[in-house]
Amino acid sequence: MKAAVRTRYGPPDVVHVDEVPTPEPGPAELLVRVHATTVNRTDCAYRSGTPFVIRFGTGFPAPRTAVLGTEFAGVVERVGAEVTEFATGDRVFGYVEGRFGAHAEHITVPERGSVAVVPPGIGFTEAAAATEGAHYALAMARVARTRPGQRVLVLGASGGIGSAAVQLLMAGGVTVTAATRGALDRVAGLGADRVVEAAADAVPDDGTRYDAVFDAVGKSSFGRYRSRLTRRGIYTSSELGPKGQNIPLSVLSPLSPGRRVRFPFPLHDQAMIRRLAGLLADGRLRSLIDRHYPLDRIVEAYRYVESGQKIGNVVVDVVP
Repeated sequence: MKAAVRTRYGPPDVVHVDEVPTPEPGPAELLVRVHATTVNRTDCAYRSGTPFVIRFGTGFPAPRTAVLGTEFAGVVERVGAEVTEFATGDRVFGYVEGRFGAHAEHITVPERGSVAVVPPGIGFTEAAAATEGAHYALAMARVARTRPGQRVLVLGASGGIGSAAVQLLMAGGVTVTAATRGALDRVAGLGADRVVEAAADAVPDDGTRYDAVFDAVGKSSFGRYRSRLTRRGIYTSSELGPKGQNIPLSVLSPLSPGRRVRFPFPLHDQAMIRRLAGLLADGRLRSLIDRHYPLDRIVEAYRYVESGQKIGNVVVDVVP
C-alpha cells in the first residue's frame, strides 16, 4: 500500500510517499481502507518533534513510528475474529493519536478504540476532519466547566480547534464571541453569537467579561486576557503558552480564589468518538474544510498547515 513515511524528525520534506506492507488486523482489530485523512497541528508537532519533550514519548533520537496521521474515515475491509460491533463494509471514522498510521491507504484500529460508524448523510471528508480539533475543544470545555448561559470568548475561531469549539459551545447553550483574523463569514456561519475580526492576542476590550477564554491557537497568554474574565473565570489554551507558562499556572492557580488557568489535557476514547458521531448526525457539528490534497502531495499539505493561513481543516484524499 502507499503511505506517507518519515524516518526522522524535521520539516515537511522529511516526509515522502512510499510503498509499505499493508498491516494485518489482530483478533480485536479492524482493517480500514482509508478514504480521507487530514494534516493538522498535532501531526505537525509529531513530525517535527517539537516541543522537544514529546520525543521522549515518540522515540529518541529517531521516531518509532514511520507513518503519521491521527484522523481517518474509510470502509472496513476486514475484521478480526473477536470483533463483534463492526462488519466488513461499514463506513467508519476515528482518531488514532499514539498509534498513528492514518496517512496511508490502510490502517488497523482496535474495535474498542476511538472509532465509530459514520452517521448517515455524512461524507468521508467531513467525518475525517471531525475529531482532532473537536477533541481538543471538548477538553477545553471540560476543564473550563462551561454551562448554559455563560459567556465564552474563542480566540482563533477559524482554525480546526476554534471552529469546533464555537459549535460545541453553542450546542451547550453558551453565548459565544468568536475572534478570527479572517474568514468572518465562515465563522459566523458556525453559529457564533458575535464575531470579532482580530488576532488572538489583540481582541479589543469592549467591556464584556467572560466566564472563560479559549485560546484555540495558543497565540495569547493568561496575562493578556486575565482582566477580561469574570471573578472566577477560566483561561485555557491549546498550547503551553509563552515559556511554557500554562502548565505551572494551571497547577498553581487553583490555590487562588479568583481567575484561573486550566490546561486541557485531551482524552480520546469510545465515549468521545460516539459523542462526536451524535453531534455530526444531528447537525450540531460540521467540519470546516479549507483545502484538499491527494496523498502524493501531502508534503504541500504540511507546508500549508504550518503557514498559519488555514481555515478549519486540511483534508488529504487517499481514495481519489
